[in-house]
Amino acid sequence: MVKSLVVFLLAIIGVFIIDQNLKTIFLEGFRWYGDYFSLILTYNKGVAFSMLSFLEGNLKYIQVALLCGVLIYLVFNRDVFKTYSLPAGIILGAGCSNLYDRFIHGGVVDYFYWHKWFSFAVFNFADVMINFSVILILIISYWKSKDFKG
Repeated sequence: MVKSLVVFLLAIIGVFIIDQNLKTIFLEGFRWYGDYFSLILTYNKGVAFSMLSFLEGNLKYIQVALLCGVLIYLVFNRDVFKTYSLPAGIILGAGCSNLYDRFIHGGVVDYFYWHKWFSFAVFNFADVMINFSVILILIISYWKSKDFKG
């Protein structure tokens, strides 16, 4: 259990620090415009693809509740925590970083904009890490179910 807790905490801290440092580069004025993608600064007042932006300042409190809910679930389900400590830590670190942005900047700091062949939403490192964690959870679940079946 101690190993899982260390992995969990390192993932939270690591993702949070990396994401905030990357965002600082753009907050300090860095921009780059390319043929396929651009690195720009934008503030997302909603969630993915700016959905729920009509909730404005209330969205951050909903996000606090969701992150607390995940944390409480992990506290009361230690087997889940032990199995998924890395992806759970990554998700919470990324979620905390985006939540921090909402309180400090009024919206999530996004900067990676794909615009070749189609225009895609602007996103950040934390968003990528959340998606990576979901994939990691699916992989772990698949291997656990395969081991269970024998």
